[in-house]
This record gives sequence, C-alpha cells and structure tokens, in this order.
Amino acid sequence: MIEFKPRAIMERAIEEMRKSIPESRDDGKVSPKVGAVLLHVGDRMPDRGDRLTTAFRGELRDGDHAEFTLLERKNRDRALDECVLFATLEPCAPGARKHPKLGCAERIVLARIKRVWVGIEDPDPTVARKGIEFLSNNGVEVHMFDRDLQDIIQDENKEFLKQALDRAAEAKQTKEVVLSPLEASRPAVDWTDLSIDALKAYREAAGIAESIESPEFQKRLEQQGVLKLDGESLRPSGFGNLLFGKEPRSSTPQAGLLATIHYPDGTEEVRDFDGPQVLVPNAVLNWLRDKLPNVIDRRDAVRAEKSDPLFELIREGVVNAIVHRDYGIEGAKCQLIVDANKIEIRSPGQPVPPITFEQIQSFTAPMLSRNPVLHFVFAKMGLAEERGLGLKSMRKRATDSGLPTPGFAQDPPYIVLSLFASAESRLRALPTEILTQMNESEQAGWQWLSRTGVANTPQYASAMKLDERTARRHLQQFVKLGLTRKVGAGRATKYEVV
Repeated sequence: MIEFKPRAIMERAIEEMRKSIPESRDDGKVSPKVGAVLLHVGDRMPDRGDRLTTAFRGELRDGDHAEFTLLERKNRDRALDECVLFATLEPCAPGARKHPKLGCAERIVLARIKRVWVGIEDPDPTVARKGIEFLSNNGVEVHMFDRDLQDIIQDENKEFLKQALDRAAEAKQTKEVVLSPLEASRPAVDWTDLSIDALKAYREAAGIAESIESPEFQKRLEQQGVLKLDGESLRPSGFGNLLFGKEPRSSTPQAGLLATIHYPDGTEEVRDFDGPQVLVPNAVLNWLRDKLPNVIDRRDAVRAEKSDPLFELIREGVVNAIVHRDYGIEGAKCQLIVDANKIEIRSPGQPVPPITFEQIQSFTAPMLSRNPVLHFVFAKMGLAEERGLGLKSMRKRATDSGLPTPGFAQDPPYIVLSLFASAESRLRALPTEILTQMNESEQAGWQWLSRTGVANTPQYASAMKLDERTARRHLQQFVKLGLTRKVGAGRATKYEVV
C-alpha cells in the first residue's frame, strides 16, 4: 500500500474542476464544475502503469459527470478495488439521474472502491448527504475535503449552488436513501396543523413570490421535503412539522428548546420554546434581551458594541443546536442555560461522520449537514450558513468583537457550546481545580489568549510584556491544563484555545 498525501490530491481535483466544460442548455440551468482524481494505492501495479488518472465534467462528452468519465470511460477495463477516489462534489445518489442511468455513488460501489474524499455535499435538500450516506451504507470510508478547500469549491460554483438551493430533484428516487425517519409524512398531522405565522416568516425571509395558500407554494414545500405526498394528500413530513408545526412536540416529543436563567441572587427563570422551530431563534433573543444584563456579572461591564455580537452568537448557537442535533435521541431536548459566567447551549447527538469532535473544537469541521431539510429552510431564512456548521463565522465574529473564543465540550449525549460575555467571565467559568493551578500572571495571559483564540510564543510574549522563556512556560501550562492545543511544529508552533 503506497503512502499519499490527501491534501495534494484534493488540490489536484480542484485543478481538474476548474477545467470543467459548461453544458449547452436552453433552460438556463447552470451545471456544476466538478473534478475527480483516482489514485491507485495498492501493491499491484495498474495494467498501464499509471497510478493516477483524472477527469472533469464534460471532458469527453457534453454533460458527462466527472466520476462517470473517470470510472466508465477511462478505467472501465481496470480493477479499481485498490483505488481511492477524490471528487469535488458529492456523488449523486441512487435515483438522482433519469432511469436507466446509475447514480455516481452506485458506480463507485460497483467499482469496489473503498475510500472516497468528497469536496462539498450537493446542496439540493432532496439530495444533500444521500450520496454520502449511500456510500457509507455500502462499506465505503468517506472523508471530506479540508474546510479551506471547500470554500474554494463553493466560490467556483456560486451560480450552480444558488440554483440548486432553489430547485427540486429532477427525478423521483427509485432506490430512496433515507437519512432520518422524519423525512416521512406524519399521518396525524395535516396542513391545518402548521403555523401561518411561521409559514409567512419563511415566505418573506426567503423572498418567495407565491402566496401561502397557492398550490405552487405547497409544491415548493413538497420539493423541499417539508411536505410529503401521502396517497392523494400532501401532509407535513416530520421535518415540516418541526419547522412550521403549531405544536411539533405532539408527534416529535424531543422537539423544542428548554431555557433556564440562573440569576446571581439564587433565583431562576425557565421558558420552553415548543412552537415552530423556525421562530425559536428570534423568540429566544427577544426573551433574553432585557434579562441578560441582569444575569451577567457586573464586573464584565458589557458594552453595547459587545452585547450585539454576543446576541448574534447566541442566535447562531441556537440555530446550530436545532438544525444539527440528532433527532433520533428521543429522551433529550436542546437546552439553553444562562448564568453569571456563561451562556451554554446543549445539542443532543455527536458529530455526523466523518466529522470529528476535534474538528468542531478547532472550528475546522468540514461542511456537512445532519438534517439537510432543516438546514435548507434555515439557510433560506438567513439564519444559517448555506453550507456547514457556521463555525468559522462564529469564531470570527467573537474575535472581531473582542469576545472570548466560544468553547465546545462533550457531555454525552450532548455537545455543549459555551459563550462568554468577557475574558473575565471565561476565566471565572474554569473549574476550581484548574484555576488554582494558574498564578495571577497566567490568569491574565489566559484572558488575553481567550479573546485572541490562537497565538505563537512571540505574540503572547509581546502582548503580555514577558520574555519568551516565561511566555513559553505559560503556554505549555495552558496545554497541560487542557486549555489550549499545540498546532504546528518548530518556529511555526501556535497555541490554539480549546
């Protein structure tokens, strides 16, 4: 088995992607730019001796997918079971192409390829992650491209992605890939159980022209997975009921968000947000706006220019909790817990493979949705990034506004996001057993680093007016206490807040 550097092959796939030839179409539909690379990593040399072959969309024939060109036109006569595949766009799922054409994910499985790197997921809510899920269900080990390379792929495909988010799949899936039981209709729920206010909010935020009562609007919701055809009637899917249902907990008890405020005087206030989930993020902010200043320790002296970014971080955290939670965990609900030192948002479930918790902690998680239907609607309303977890923007917003870097922790079955109004509050939120191991100078250094997020030894030394030897000792202490991690080596070493 030969060694290879995945990053280098990802970059090669992007080079191929840029060669894509647009299709000749009369309907104005933009085709994606896609590049694919096949690397032979086995001990047996390929028949023709070349370990690496490439393809791009439309390379040999107008409209041919890059994976089809690579597997069927360039390597049809070769055994590919010792190959790994890199593709810049999620391979299409079974049924996504008109019969009798096979989806690219099916071709990969039939070729016995066991490892695949995927650039970005297909954004159509009826397709997103289903090609990846089909591969995983058939024993293929799936990885995602590095986050910065995903950004490049998205930028190169802006027009395609915009159109893809606004259209439905062109053909009914014949071998349907189901990501969640919530995709199915809810027999006990019908159109009258949906909130008109929530539907109006979606229509206005998404810029939809059709009226809510029109067949065109309902057809749009069907195409987006919000409504499902049940016999001759359209009924809300489980996701549709979550998003727009007046009482989504009636059929999905784990829906909603539980909020608790712990005031400094020992009293507490609770609120359940059980209505349409598209209205929850703004409802949470409206509830908190006149309460949060009375909760956060006065020593933090939260100024107006910092409170607004803090509220934006809360909104983003709540959206992520609702959109990316695991709704298969029936005994747990999303939670918001506020006290004098931090705002904690708890979301049931672990990262969706192949994303790791370490990638989430370091804000480098690739873009991938657990619940594409939810993500699509929240994105159209401007409440979520169109792809991914919003982690990159969350970290940047905190850094730009001088707030401490948000922190992630695991408390099974939850992933816990902690937000802080100031560096002082983040320091006070540390467990006593950690805080007592830091001297006054280290505590001051930790407050600075928690706002910066990442720094090398010279930067830390300069900011804290220390010699580099002392600065290095501080940073190593933070690593020992689990507050930072080392990134890089030698002179390029940086210390990143976790």
